[in-house]
Amino acid sequence: MLAQPSETCLVFHSRDLDRTARFYRDVFGFDFEHRGSGASRLLFLRLGPVFSISFMAGTPQPGTSLLVTFTLPDGGIADVVDGLARLGATIVAPVGDAPAGKGAAFRDPDDHILGLYQAADKPLTLQENTP
Repeated sequence: MLAQPSETCLVFHSRDLDRTARFYRDVFGFDFEHRGSGASRLLFLRLGPVFSISFMAGTPQPGTSLLVTFTLPDGGIADVVDGLARLGATIVAPVGDAPAGKGAAFRDPDDHILGLYQAADKPLTLQENTP
């Protein structure tokens, strides 16, 4: 096992986060947390103990822009991405900046694109460095 996610988050892109927040508030009564600022701004809503939904600024591509993202509670995203590559997974997006943390994306054996996320205060690797 490469990692045990602590939650699953559906991540969408939105052209206008304020409009999106109003829409989902008016339709479902969702009260999003507004996190980050500027280009890192996002909307976040916990829907259950281990399930959430987020909207981040970007260009939506319906049918392709939804990203199921697994949160790594202890960090180690670089280790997981390396392990996925060793298992033959296609790394779609290497470890990079994400709102309030780091993210990456990969393709599963059926070509579904899935994401990984960890908070900014977690280490990129859990492997001990040996001299």
